Amino acid sequence: MGYAQFVVGPAGSGKSTYCSNLYRHCVTLGRSIHIVDLDPAAENFDYPVAMHIRELISLDDVMEELGLGPKGGHIYCMEHLEENLDERLTEELDNYLEDDYLVFDSPGQIELFSHLHMLCNFVEQLKRENVNFFCVHLLDSQFITDVTNFVSGCMASLSAMVQLELPHVNIHTKIDLVTNKRDIGNYLDPPEPRPLLLEMNEWMAPRFKKLNKSLIELVDQYSMVSFIPLTKESSIQYVMGPTTMTHKAC
Repeated sequence: MGYAQFVVGPAGSGKSTYCSNLYRHCVTLGRSIHIVDLDPAAENFDYPVAMHIRELISLDDVMEELGLGPKGGHIYCMEHLEENLDERLTEELDNYLEDDYLVFDSPGQIELFSHLHMLCNFVEQLKRENVNFFCVHLLDSQFITDVTNFVSGCMASLSAMVQLELPHVNIHTKIDLVTNKRDIGNYLDPPEPRPLLLEMNEWMAPRFKKLNKSLIELVDQYSMVSFIPLTKESSIQYVMGPTTMTHKAC
């Protein structure tokens, strides 16, 4: 089996739009792509879906029959997926060629890929089918225009990296909606830690200075801060490139 992306990110970060752009890019290249949707609440797509979790279980049914809320319902659906998709998934993967490109679009509940085990176990199951995975973590660039949101985004991405244990690429989405591009430019490449710390201390109360220092040191010392702005076809080509399989970024 060839390569696969596991697309994660908060609700509204642009995962469906990203998958749509990725699909059109692969079609233009003449490359076979299969998108698997793991969101039990999603219904409408502007690209073909190879497999959909709603064929197995839907969020609406779970909420109605079990009386669960949206978050509890998503967790139940992921647990059900983990327990019941073995045979169907193996059969589907056997139909794909070695150079087919797979994309798994995940739900937007951050806890599903930050500290709960279901999607991690799902990825491990796919690895046993010789699928070469990497994670694409999307962040809405409109919310990464100051240091506090930037560090929060880094921590969320690091949490997903630790939980999923996959090569990891971060992408800023919705760049075209940012009114002042210079606001986000400071957070694309690994920034200098001292200005970040000074800015954090300006935003936060004095009692958080030690915490701010620890967070900035974590971001800086592990050299995992790197964001790719999704602005043109070359960005998608970079994410699909073989270098992403060994590139880890937060």
